[in-house]
Amino acid sequence: MPKVDLNVIGKKTEPVVFEYTWRDVVLYALGVGATAEELSLVYENAPGGLKVLPSFCVVPAVRAFPKFGDDIDWSLMLHGEHTIRLSRPIPAEGKLVQTGVITDIFDKGKGAVFHAKITGETEDGRHLYDAHWAIFYLGAGGFGGDPGPKTKPVTPPEKVAPDFSFTCKVAENQAALYRLSGDRNPLHIDPAAARRGGFDRPILHGLCTYGIATRALVNIPLAGDVSRLKEFRARFTSSVYPGDTLTTEGWKTEGGYIVQAKTEHNIVLSNALALIK
Repeated sequence: MPKVDLNVIGKKTEPVVFEYTWRDVVLYALGVGATAEELSLVYENAPGGLKVLPSFCVVPAVRAFPKFGDDIDWSLMLHGEHTIRLSRPIPAEGKLVQTGVITDIFDKGKGAVFHAKITGETEDGRHLYDAHWAIFYLGAGGFGGDPGPKTKPVTPPEKVAPDFSFTCKVAENQAALYRLSGDRNPLHIDPAAARRGGFDRPILHGLCTYGIATRALVNIPLAGDVSRLKEFRARFTSSVYPGDTLTTEGWKTEGGYIVQAKTEHNIVLSNALALIK
């Protein structure tokens, strides 16, 4: 049975500096499906300047991930939920200073849920973002810990058409491209690794699906204004495969949009809410 070390809660990482250029920004945008028609996302000399998708913050954030403990079996870790909160637009190039911390570990019986937060700032100390991971550790529950708060459900209104909808075909090489931004888990490229994980073939990164949904938000209701997205949280409910058709929909609500993403077969992002400035 996997072990949970509660002593890791609250221990911050040392500051991690992430230096990047426009190439990293563009590579990420291409990795979440941006095309040449989305000039402000993929061209360093775009009129008005290169825009950085808010979800790009996950790229530097993974470099500052806190330690979950010794002897962690990462094959039993599932990314359950993700949230980003932004104070200002991310610069198109520069240096970011980040720290990570495990904020909570909850006992869910069949597993443990680790909550990790990575905070990013500019070199001169201005807060840019907090990126939150909720990761389910299969088989690590039952240690007598706090089960944690119940998440308030966020669901689209019944029988109401969405206020925006974006459908795209996930390219067959999308996972191969997305992994170049730093998430090189073989589950997303190696058929043998995918089979060991219980899948018949490599799946798309959950954070790539999340990035595609962020891109839909920026391009449609926000009309390209990346500064207006202040928070986006979502739950990963099913896998996406390269080649799937992915539809992201949003329903306007007070302060933002209720969001849902689905393939032809399943809802893949749920309990999702975007807060807009």
